[in-house]
Amino acid sequence: MNIGEYSLHSIVTSKFGLDGGAMFGIIPKPLWEKQIPADENNRIQMVTRSLVLISDKRTILIDTGNGAKWTEKFKNIYEIDTETVNLKQSLLQVGLGTEDITDVICTHLHFDHVGGNTEYQNGKVVPVFSNAMYWIHEENWKLANSPGEKDQGSFMEADWKILAEKNMIRLVKSSQAHVSRDQLFQGIDILVSNGHTTGQILPLIYDENHTLLYCADLIPTSAHIPIPWIMAYDIQPLVTIKEKHEVLSQAVVNNWILFFEHDAAIEACTVRFDGKHYQKDRDITLS
Repeated sequence: MNIGEYSLHSIVTSKFGLDGGAMFGIIPKPLWEKQIPADENNRIQMVTRSLVLISDKRTILIDTGNGAKWTEKFKNIYEIDTETVNLKQSLLQVGLGTEDITDVICTHLHFDHVGGNTEYQNGKVVPVFSNAMYWIHEENWKLANSPGEKDQGSFMEADWKILAEKNMIRLVKSSQAHVSRDQLFQGIDILVSNGHTTGQILPLIYDENHTLLYCADLIPTSAHIPIPWIMAYDIQPLVTIKEKHEVLSQAVVNNWILFFEHDAAIEACTVRFDGKHYQKDRDITLS
């Protein structure tokens, strides 16, 4: 798919699983399990899906997935699989090496979104994308470096410390109004949401014919389109609900494509409103 000056490529960077109850909050298991079945440990199967944007000027990667800096203990807990699919292999499939990436947009600094920012080489943590600038919202940067008890387990300093030391981070500043819109690059705006985590960046890629929203963890899977279906991980669930109303109403009116970072089966879709509920409309594959 092409939008404006960008060629868009969807890549899966890992498979993993998280507790279904945590992923769907107050929604009863008999309801959410119809959408995504759980395994014997109550985990639902998900992926980390990134988006590559290629233009004559930039090669942009949105999020980097779980990465490979994991002990066997944590790989087992989260069922992380980077053997059958991983970031570098998936980039090669679209003709790219790590050195080709000019910019990495980090939607937020939770480990399953930025674990691939860095890797181990000879026992040391080094940047994966040596030629890139990493774009992070300043409010999420502040939170990640001083998290609360609820979300401290989601942030891992090894995913960004070396980047700061090498002056590879650029902090994004914007209004803190709900889903405020600001331009990051030509043809790429960002919506900033604060329900899941403070300062989450949602890239919006657009031209006169198409608009695609990278939903990150505001709407992590297509099963999360219904307004009350939100994660227990969200630090401000009522804010998430308000943000989903705002985003989904715009998506319906303007025929946005919603791109899902964690849905193992559905890459993207459009949405419709039946007068009472928002629902998945048409499935879309970018390639």
